[in-house]
Amino acid sequence: MSEDLSKGRCLPCEGGVPPLPPDEARALLDQLDPAWRLTEDGKEIRRRFEFHDFYETMAFVNALAYVAHGENHHPDLEVSWGKCLVRWSTHAARGLTRNDFICAARTDALLRR
Repeated sequence: MSEDLSKGRCLPCEGGVPPLPPDEARALLDQLDPAWRLTEDGKEIRRRFEFHDFYETMAFVNALAYVAHGENHHPDLEVSWGKCLVRWSTHAARGLTRNDFICAARTDALLRR
């Protein structure tokens, strides 16, 4: 039985934190919505969200900013009319950590509310 990553909390990361091994990253990716993708280099996960208009897009971005601020873990965002590309990675690790998967699950939880 898989855990509910959206209930997890991010741990502080400092320089020198190793990225997750590829097999662990894939196992955590399997616990997320299938729309999340691992990049070819394995250093980030990304998902494109689509909305009806710019207002809905910005409401999502602002809610995500609130969650990210609370976790002190921040995504890279590409925002335009009706869509937002969310990219999670841990810069201090130069790759993925468990925090990225927790935040991706919490990103999805925003849409279930």
